[in-house]
Amino acid sequence: MGTSVRLRFDCVFYYVANVDAAIPFYRDVLELDLVSRDVVARFDIDGVRFELVPDPRPEPRRSDGGGRLCLGVPDMEEAQGWLRRKGVELGTPQAVEGGLLATFHDPDGNEIYLWQAE
Repeated sequence: MGTSVRLRFDCVFYYVANVDAAIPFYRDVLELDLVSRDVVARFDIDGVRFELVPDPRPEPRRSDGGGRLCLGVPDMEEAQGWLRRKGVELGTPQAVEGGLLATFHDPDGNEIYLWQAE
């Protein structure tokens, strides 16, 4: 017998200490489209919903095992310059199989990747 349950993609999210304080980084610095705000803030990234969610834990904890937001760019050097002019500190791009990868963090310490494919 089959089931009527069908899994579907909902969103990608990051926990943040304060949603209102985190919004300006994603909206104004990264220039992502804020599409709604209630308990969470919802952004659209090329048709994918990305959310900032209040961290329910009393002391936010970070883990290297979690997912990451990865933003594709056509030109790593240009993208890094654009972000640096906005006050974002970025790591040195690393050549990896298939392209270049650089990292930076949001104000809550969530790691974000820039990816330039070869």
